[in-house]
Amino acid sequence: MPRFPAGFELAEALTSAARQLHGTGSPHDAMNAAVQLAVRLLPEAEHAAISEIQRGRLRTLAWTDEVVRFDADSRNGSREPIPDRDRLWTTPVVRTDDSEADGGADALSGLGLRSALSLRLRADRRRLTVLTVYARKPQAFDDEATRIGRLFTAHVSLALDSATVREQLTEAMRTRDLIGQATGILMERLNIDAAGAFDSLVKASQRENVKLRDLARRIVDANSGASGRGVGER
Repeated sequence: MPRFPAGFELAEALTSAARQLHGTGSPHDAMNAAVQLAVRLLPEAEHAAISEIQRGRLRTLAWTDEVVRFDADSRNGSREPIPDRDRLWTTPVVRTDDSEADGGADALSGLGLRSALSLRLRADRRRLTVLTVYARKPQAFDDEATRIGRLFTAHVSLALDSATVREQLTEAMRTRDLIGQATGILMERLNIDAAGAFDSLVKASQRENVKLRDLARRIVDANSGASGRGVGER
């Protein structure tokens, strides 16, 4: 993906990036767009990744290249892709000027990455989400890159929040429709009214320790000829 053209005003570049981020359909799509845009937007950035840290475990959610894809089960799982990541719980930015400055002990130097700029996207008591850009040369990210990075991550955070809300609303509507279909099936099968059918569905969900949505899907699938048994078949 080419960088924004030379001389392209920062405000225009950020507006264009925000438009692309908000045009995505899901949080996953927004994160994939964000890492690609980060390489285009931040000066000297060559690779980018979004990682999530939860209960001390790190996994990469989006990446531009395999070299910056880290996961507990991957070949890079034993390495530390986010320098001083614990600091990001309390500060929004962590910058590494040269991973070889300590004699090459830093894990990034083993990947040929000398510079890194980590920017916090989200943080709560249990989970930290971070966007990190990397470069092969030392001291790649200066104060200007950090400023642009912070402005960009503000847009990314807003886009992620919007995409998450849209996804939750869509899922809620699907769940409502699914439960409505299951209730209608039980009304016809058991010859009861809507309240009785819904109550039967809730009780079966509790009895079987199955989420209401999943039980409703089972009933709808069974009614349409899929394998499985509905409440009324017990």
